[in-house]
Amino acid sequence: MVLGVFAAVAVAFVVVPLVALLLEVRWSHFAADLQTAGTRDALLLSLRTTTTTAALSALFGTPLAWWLSRLRGRAAAWLRAFVTVPLVLPPVVAGVALLDAWGRGGLIGTVLQDTFGTSLPYSWVRVVLAETFVAMPFFVVAAEGAFRGIDARWARTATALGASRWYTLRRVLIPMAAPGLLAGLTLSWARALGEFGATMTFAGSFPGTTQTGPLAVYQALDISQDAATALAALMLGICLVVLALLRGRWSGAR
Repeated sequence: MVLGVFAAVAVAFVVVPLVALLLEVRWSHFAADLQTAGTRDALLLSLRTTTTTAALSALFGTPLAWWLSRLRGRAAAWLRAFVTVPLVLPPVVAGVALLDAWGRGGLIGTVLQDTFGTSLPYSWVRVVLAETFVAMPFFVVAAEGAFRGIDARWARTATALGASRWYTLRRVLIPMAAPGLLAGLTLSWARALGEFGATMTFAGSFPGTTQTGPLAVYQALDISQDAATALAALMLGICLVVLALLRGRWSGAR
């Protein structure tokens, strides 16, 4: 009974604000409010950047997660800490770090300026960099856990049969870790969709160029509370649908 009460409080703590958001939507004026919030351009940009971010997270995060799952010792612990620190890093701090790396006078930005005579433009590329920085660790954590859950004898057997490490990873380990990889991919995509602070600091909020869904919601607050609520409700619906459709796939439920 006591556990049920605490569980109910936890559910209410999460669900009540979401329900309140949906109740505040003017459903009879929903389409008009979305148009006021500049929904179309913001969501199309979000779809473009989050899809790219998820692809980059999987492409580079899968080998990294596999490597981390095999590393041991203090050095491995420190490397894992640096790789996953964006999980807890304040978003504005992440944005400042990206500026110090990719900005015109930053570590990499200076090299680009001196070598190619150019700097990273304020475009959707900056949005992808910001989203990947904060979202890839979600994929790496889930993927590393999936690789660690695989019996090491499978890899040893493949190696004994003459398979290379790349072949073993591609044809043996990745298929076996697929549910965990899918979970990480979904989480990284969702995190990228909700990214705000690092994007605002590093890429700015230019409509049609760097203004994603969350940034459009923030700007809409200065124009119309109803427009901001409508766009926020739409983004909530997108996240709920994606997570609900994929939840059974990564948990093994039917």
